[in-house]
Amino acid sequence: MAVSALELRPRGPVALMDAALRLCARNAGLWALTLPGGAAVVAALLHLVDAVDHGRSPTLPALYLTLAWLLRGVGQGAACHYVQEVLLGTQADPSVRPSMRAALGRLPSLCITVAYLAFFNLITVTLSLGIALIVLSAQGVGYAATMQGRGSPLKLYGLCTRLLGPSRGTATGVRWLMGVQVLVFFNLHVGLNFLLYLARHLVGIDLTFTERFASLDNPPWLMFLAATTFALFEPLRAAAATLLLVDGRVRQEGLDLLAAVQQLPERNAKRGSVGAGDAKGIAAALLVAVGVLFASPTPAEAAPAKKPETSERQAVRARLEKLADACEMPEMLEGTALKDFDALGTSEGAKLERFVRHLEQQAYDDDDCESAAVTLETGLAQVAATAEAQARVDARAATDRARSILARPEFQDRPEKDPKEPKEEKVPEEPGWWRQFIDKLGKWLEELFRRKDPLPKPRETALPLSGGAAADVVVVALVALTLAVLGVVVVSILKRRRVESGPGLEVSTVDAAALAGNPDHALSRPPEGWAHLADALAARGEYREAVRNLYLALLSRLHRDGAILYDETLSNWDYLRAFRGRPEVKAPFRELTRRFDFAWYGNVPVGKEGYTEFRAITAPLLAAPPMQEAAGA
Repeated sequence: MAVSALELRPRGPVALMDAALRLCARNAGLWALTLPGGAAVVAALLHLVDAVDHGRSPTLPALYLTLAWLLRGVGQGAACHYVQEVLLGTQADPSVRPSMRAALGRLPSLCITVAYLAFFNLITVTLSLGIALIVLSAQGVGYAATMQGRGSPLKLYGLCTRLLGPSRGTATGVRWLMGVQVLVFFNLHVGLNFLLYLARHLVGIDLTFTERFASLDNPPWLMFLAATTFALFEPLRAAAATLLLVDGRVRQEGLDLLAAVQQLPERNAKRGSVGAGDAKGIAAALLVAVGVLFASPTPAEAAPAKKPETSERQAVRARLEKLADACEMPEMLEGTALKDFDALGTSEGAKLERFVRHLEQQAYDDDDCESAAVTLETGLAQVAATAEAQARVDARAATDRARSILARPEFQDRPEKDPKEPKEEKVPEEPGWWRQFIDKLGKWLEELFRRKDPLPKPRETALPLSGGAAADVVVVALVALTLAVLGVVVVSILKRRRVESGPGLEVSTVDAAALAGNPDHALSRPPEGWAHLADALAARGEYREAVRNLYLALLSRLHRDGAILYDETLSNWDYLRAFRGRPEVKAPFRELTRRFDFAWYGNVPVGKEGYTEFRAITAPLLAAPPMQEAAGA
């Protein structure tokens, strides 16, 4: 349904972005038309990154990305058509299907537009070292301009510049405001990591590898965030592009309306007055024109230019004045007599020439100035009548033009809303019998349990202390007893840790019989046994299994040293977070944990060099700590 001219007034960049956001929030059709193409671009881009990362041929993923980008262009065209129907269409309820059919009807032009914009942005950004992103902005309305079908898509930038007109500065401001995508990028990263945190700590799901993948130092994750942010802004791009074209149209057609209004002749008593209906239309046109003048400067070509007098008309006028002087009747041409003579159109030139020639024949050839004076007076009366009729025709044409412009959908007035009647103050209703019963019951209970005498009666007691003092003594005694118990517990824990940290003591939390039945348990072998098994597997070329055995040897050593408490229900990163060993061990332990997760859970290929590096980092940690002499030895 078309909106009124007040909604289509010239806007600034901030107001236009606000209108685009409101359109995206209120119309689900925008999301339905743009999100499939955005999702296809995200999936194709991740597929291409994965193929390049694993050394596969990128030909087929690049083809998928090209097709997804073309699908995105069709969706953008359909979304621009949908927004235009919402703003200027005649349908009461615009839908997705007609917009998609309109985009498919212009499929060749949209494909050309996709290729044109891709090469144009690539060339301009490369040659300008990125400055074109913030300077050139007319191409941002390319899909909306293509859907209007007003020019060739091969000259898209010039077409967009011409359609935008005075709104080119607004388009640049909108391009700058689109930089808010950077904030959405980081907010998206923080939000997804927060969801992983909740899933880990509230639901208990082991998401170690997912959390490692969702890190800013991981290039595929950065590519995913950038593509997703780009897809989420697709509806806003379509809405902003269509609103920019509407803004440019309002500004340009407002200036055309101003030119048409200025062509109206002046109203005076001689030519008659304009009717009430015409006056109302002209007043509305003037209001719209003044609003457009305040919004944007009027170009020089908008002012109506005066028609220059031709040399023939000047010659005819000079001959007429010469004839009047010769016949001694210059008073007939004084005042406004020649004003109507000059107001005649070009089609009356031949008639004026014949009229002046007839006067010259009477005055010069026949030497009859009296007849020439009568003919001149009659001719001037006819000229005045002709000029007046021509002025009426011009006024009617200018009025009809102003009416046709005001009849367009964007200049229709919104129906005035009925003034709202003042709201009557609601008188609270009397409570029902149930509410009255509950209130009375509450008051009765309050009076029943309320003390009649607020001061307690003194009691006779044989104790030297009062009740309040006795209560204070009991509280102090309980607090002191609690502190004493806590002190005994802390001292016992410290003594136990000191004993456990003695030389040659190993921590054992699992029964040996249970360990024998679970060969994958880290404590089922000593660290040296796991290391020997890892070397044997590496000799056979099974480097991935060898890395796993080395990591189990590391966990066994750290458990025996008391740095971690081994438990099959904990993850590797749980051990790192609860690490209690020497500070110099924590950094290599973190590096080994990261490499093991990528190799074992991420299925990253491990070669001989990778195993050698893993073995070199592990070797100092697997060595037993130096024996400390007992105190007093």
